[in-house]
Amino acid sequence: MGLLTDLWVSRKPLMGFALMASAWAAFFAQMPVIKQAISASDGVYGAAMLLASLAAVAAMWVAPFADRVAGRLALPFFSLIVVSGMIGAGASSGLVTFTLAMIVASIAAGVVDVLANVRISEAEQASGRPLMNLNHACYSLAYAAAAFATGAFRELGWTPVEIFALLGVITLSLAWVMIEPASKPKPVSASEARASVSVARLLTVLGGAVVLVAFLVEASAEGWSALHLERTLGGDASEGALGPAILGLTMGVGRLAGHFLSRHLPELKLMGIAALVSAAGLALAGSAPSLTVAYLGFGLAGIGVSVVAPLALALIGRTVAPEARLDAISRVSVMGYGAYFFGPPLMGFTSEALGLRAGFILIAGIMVVTALLLVPALGRSAATHPVRDV
Repeated sequence: MGLLTDLWVSRKPLMGFALMASAWAAFFAQMPVIKQAISASDGVYGAAMLLASLAAVAAMWVAPFADRVAGRLALPFFSLIVVSGMIGAGASSGLVTFTLAMIVASIAAGVVDVLANVRISEAEQASGRPLMNLNHACYSLAYAAAAFATGAFRELGWTPVEIFALLGVITLSLAWVMIEPASKPKPVSASEARASVSVARLLTVLGGAVVLVAFLVEASAEGWSALHLERTLGGDASEGALGPAILGLTMGVGRLAGHFLSRHLPELKLMGIAALVSAAGLALAGSAPSLTVAYLGFGLAGIGVSVVAPLALALIGRTVAPEARLDAISRVSVMGYGAYFFGPPLMGFTSEALGLRAGFILIAGIMVVTALLLVPALGRSAATHPVRDV
């Protein structure tokens, strides 16, 4: 009953997370056919996606303004914009229209991401229950389910437009779930939010650094695990694909476990232990003599890193004053998404110079530093915060 209660309490942001995860899963599961339709080379396609990623980061700053304008309709409105952008991308036959459509989808997804995390934080405050890990677990599970469903529809001959249109119908039919109650307090003004969040600058910087490292681990393992399994350890294509699959599955399981463990372990202690487990997993995967050992390493990395970012976001949301919560989480998200920009070059340059094994071990070392230095510093900053919301 406790789990059902938690799902009900957080149903609005949870639905936003699930629909956003489904949209991205459907897109990436169809990436080969979409890329072929716009006749883009790997480099050109990568440049277009980089522009879309930059738009998502910009949206983190736009989210507070969007919340003040759209209010209680913000989550359903921007969820529909995400799917609309995906439909445009799926229907594109040229690079320009594809890039514009992905920019629209990415901006909206960035807004949904920030607003959903803020709504979860608000629900945690109102209910007194830990909800962040549960909602992020549902994101991971929804992503996996949507990817599997997209693959099945592709086998049946469905086109990208048809698959995204189906997702659009589902999103439209479920949008009402995300509408906030009419009694929801009006968002504070921009000047009030800026004044309050300036007091929390050190806290948000430390929280953003922790989230950045967690995303760095995720991006490194997701983007380079298959290559490591195939090139370094001699696996075939199917054996290489198990790397990111294991990571996604263990992250979903880890977040569900974190939801229950957070009721029995201090938040910072759980965050530190999880970071060390993740570091040990990456180091094991990087030094693995066989595929089996590497799979075990990536599994440990997924279980550990899965709870680090949600716990940091929950701590930030609970600690800052209510009027600063939206701006603070937006700034933490901006820092965290930086991992997707300098993460690939970091792994690429390290791999080029020293090999993929060294790349994973380097990221593991960064996570150890996070567990031993950044997490305790974040805890001290939260404990002494002058506008602590209790």
